[in-house]
Amino acid sequence: MEIFFEIHSNLPKESPGGDEYTRQAYGMLPLLSQPTILDIGCGPGSQTLELARLTDGKIVAIDTHQPFLDRLEAAAAASGSMDRITCLNRSMFDLSFPDQTFDVLWAEGSIYIMGFERGLKQWRPLVKSGGYVVASELVWLQQHPPKIIQEFWQQNYPGMPTVEQLLNLIPECGYDIVGHFTLPEQAWWNYYQPLAARIDRLRELYGNGSEALTVLENEQRELEMYREYHDYYGYQFFALQKSVKPK
Repeated sequence: MEIFFEIHSNLPKESPGGDEYTRQAYGMLPLLSQPTILDIGCGPGSQTLELARLTDGKIVAIDTHQPFLDRLEAAAAASGSMDRITCLNRSMFDLSFPDQTFDVLWAEGSIYIMGFERGLKQWRPLVKSGGYVVASELVWLQQHPPKIIQEFWQQNYPGMPTVEQLLNLIPECGYDIVGHFTLPEQAWWNYYQPLAARIDRLRELYGNGSEALTVLENEQRELEMYREYHDYYGYQFFALQKSVKPK
C-alpha cells in the first residue's frame, strides 16, 4: 500500500472526472436550497470543492485515507469554504449517521468499493424523504468486448455491470431514476495523464527488479487498456431520487 499511495499522492483526481462533469451531474437535480450533502469516499476532494461552489449548503466529506482529508481541509480553507465542509475519517461501510440526515449522497468514482447495489440499499436510510443519490459507476458500454479487456476487468472488477443492468436494478433498491450520462474520454485523461507522469517518475526512482516496479506496471497496464479499449467501457453517472418505498 505504501507504493500505491506514493503513486496516487497529490494527484488532482483519484478517478475519471472533472469539475465540468461534477457540474453536469449536479445539474440533473432540481434546485435545492442549502442542501446537506454527504460526499462518500471523497479522496482529495476536487468534487467536494466543486459542490461547495455549486451550492450554499453544508457538505460532510468522508474517506479513510487521512492525507486526502488533510489536503481537502487545506484546499477548503484556502477557498474560503471551510465553514461549510466537514472532513471525517470514516468508512463508507460504517457511516453511523442518523436516518434521513442528508438531502444528497454523492459517490463520485467510489461506490465500486462497496458495490453499487449494496451501497444504494445500505445508504438509503440516510437520505431524507425525496432526497437524492448521485453516483458514478464503471460499466460495460458495449456487448461482447474483446477477450483481453474482459479478462482484465474480470481480474480487477469482477461482475462489472452494463448500464442496462443498473437501470433495471435501481428501482429494486428504492430509487427513481432522474437522469444518467456517460463520462467522455477526456474525463479519463484528466485522471490518467497526471498518473502516467507519476508512474514515469517513480519508475526512474525505483529502477528495475523492485517490488514497486510490479505495482507501477499494473497501473501502467490499466492506462494502456483504456487507451486501446475505451469504446467498450466507461463511467456512468446516475442521479437517483429516493422513492417512497422500495419496489
